[in-house]
Amino acid sequence: MMKAIQRFLVVAAMVGSVSGCGDYLNTDPQDILTDDQVWGSQRLVVSVLSDFYSRLPLHIGLQEGQFEDMAAYDEAIWTGVPTAFQGEALNDQNPYPFNHLSAWGGHYDLIRDIHVAMDGITDAGLNEDLKSQYLAELRFMRAFTYFDLVKRMGGVPLVTEQLEYDFSGDPSSIQLPRATEAEIYDFIDSELTAIANDLGNAGSQTRATRGAALALQSRAMLYAGSIARHNSEMASPITLPGGEVGIPASRATEYYQKSLTASKALIEGGSYSLYDQNPDPGENFYEIFDTKGNSEVIFAKDYLASVGSNHLFTLNVIPRSMRVDIFNNRGAGALSPSLELVENFDFLDGSSGELEGVGDATQADHNQANWIFYDNVEDIFANKDPRLYGTVIYPGTSFTGEEVDLQAGVAVWNGSSYDVVTGARASTYDDGGVLTGEDGPTSAESYTSNTGFYVRKYLSRASYARTAATQADNEWIYFRLGEIYMNAVEAAFELVQEAEALDYINTLRERAGFAPNSLTTLSRDKIRSERWAELAFEDHRIWDLKRWRIAHEVLDGVSENSWVNVLFPYRVIRPGHPDDGKFVFSTRKSARQTAPRRFQLGNYYSSIAQGTINNNPKIVRNPFH
Repeated sequence: MMKAIQRFLVVAAMVGSVSGCGDYLNTDPQDILTDDQVWGSQRLVVSVLSDFYSRLPLHIGLQEGQFEDMAAYDEAIWTGVPTAFQGEALNDQNPYPFNHLSAWGGHYDLIRDIHVAMDGITDAGLNEDLKSQYLAELRFMRAFTYFDLVKRMGGVPLVTEQLEYDFSGDPSSIQLPRATEAEIYDFIDSELTAIANDLGNAGSQTRATRGAALALQSRAMLYAGSIARHNSEMASPITLPGGEVGIPASRATEYYQKSLTASKALIEGGSYSLYDQNPDPGENFYEIFDTKGNSEVIFAKDYLASVGSNHLFTLNVIPRSMRVDIFNNRGAGALSPSLELVENFDFLDGSSGELEGVGDATQADHNQANWIFYDNVEDIFANKDPRLYGTVIYPGTSFTGEEVDLQAGVAVWNGSSYDVVTGARASTYDDGGVLTGEDGPTSAESYTSNTGFYVRKYLSRASYARTAATQADNEWIYFRLGEIYMNAVEAAFELVQEAEALDYINTLRERAGFAPNSLTTLSRDKIRSERWAELAFEDHRIWDLKRWRIAHEVLDGVSENSWVNVLFPYRVIRPGHPDDGKFVFSTRKSARQTAPRRFQLGNYYSSIAQGTINNNPKIVRNPFH
């Protein structure tokens, strides 16, 4: 156990005076702590827990190497230079490799260390209340880690205690087969139920609480119910003979009910409430992600720039004209939201979100017959769901009082039609006005918008967030009450409780700026659209597409959904005409994407590395691999 302790403890060296070689050799080591010293100290146990919290698995987050994957699906494209993590392949996933989203060894490293800590704390001399709380926190983190494994891999070996090799030459006793996918979800559920009331940490948003356990239960059980129901709806359900992937359809109702029960406990429990502090619903929605300690947050990964705990999200994603400096030749505009995401947000009158009067830039005349001439560049977005404003920076809007400068070019009247003229970023036309804005959009210039949009959600308003020296320290939210409402909507709908589902979804929409009871009927498609609008860029999209079993249809490598489309605004130049100075828009596929994104059936469960199978012949491969 001592080697395991040394792996994750940072111990301050203790220096004492010695008076000769003999004394030195007879002195006990001063930089190693015994098991009793570690696990019997509340301060040191909390240090170990802190280390484990920092190692909780995360697919998308705010740190470099994480937020890049926001551009890997249909929410955005990568508009920085090719990265050391993903390269230009982020935009050209045709097909997604079978090891995409794969995970194994690092997760089991954390699980092993959790088991070491659990054994140490169990045998330590701490008071029983502290023991109970710490063990509950460790079990929460173990359940969290198994959930991250099962949603990527399906059923995995279920290890619930330290595995110790006896060096007999026969490792079979520690070579465990994969549990069924349902068994992993059942383990997560039973663990969270068992520990919820032992967690303590009341009021904390960065340590496990009863609320965090319920939130994980709400999400995990929704995933299990979805797989049970939607996998069985496929023409050829994805399964393995031993149940390592696939959940029986007969269990869908059970899982949906568990998700709904956990969700209702959070919604009705009184500890959390939907953030509603700004009378402007768009600004209010944005503030959820840049206001620490707000009432909606259930569990989050916090940062603190003053002690060097920070992230690069704002510096790398903020509009080009607003950047202060760069980090490793990177900075600003590295993510460009898709037109598909923008059009997913409804208008406040309830009509679907497709923008009107947009031309087609692939045609020589930009399909000018379809153009609507807008007085102001932002008018095309008028009366859109305010969550769009809180999620995306679009033409005509601002950030921290600074207006974004988005204009792709000008449309110049030639006597019979318009000639579309573009230029370099931050260029001026012959009339002295803007040709192409300082923020673009341009077709392919790195670190500027290539779609006509920038990300707003999770940008920090702090001035130091734009600097490489300090960086940002707003938190990453693992769970918030807005998600729990959407979980409840979906679970209730699948349980044929539409009235309850409508109540939850209309509560969220009213907070967003819609009229009370704006929806009177529901469908799966409407719920899925609302979920995307509420949770974009929060690491839900790809997992939702997977559990609904529609990822291979949405990202099919053929249809328009497989491409990211852009929206480019042009200023009209027609002196003496009422349209002079107005704005028109055209769309086309992004020039940064050279191939449509294609999700294969083999991507629903990621591949298991050959080395893992070589080390444990009891492991069976996932389908199609």
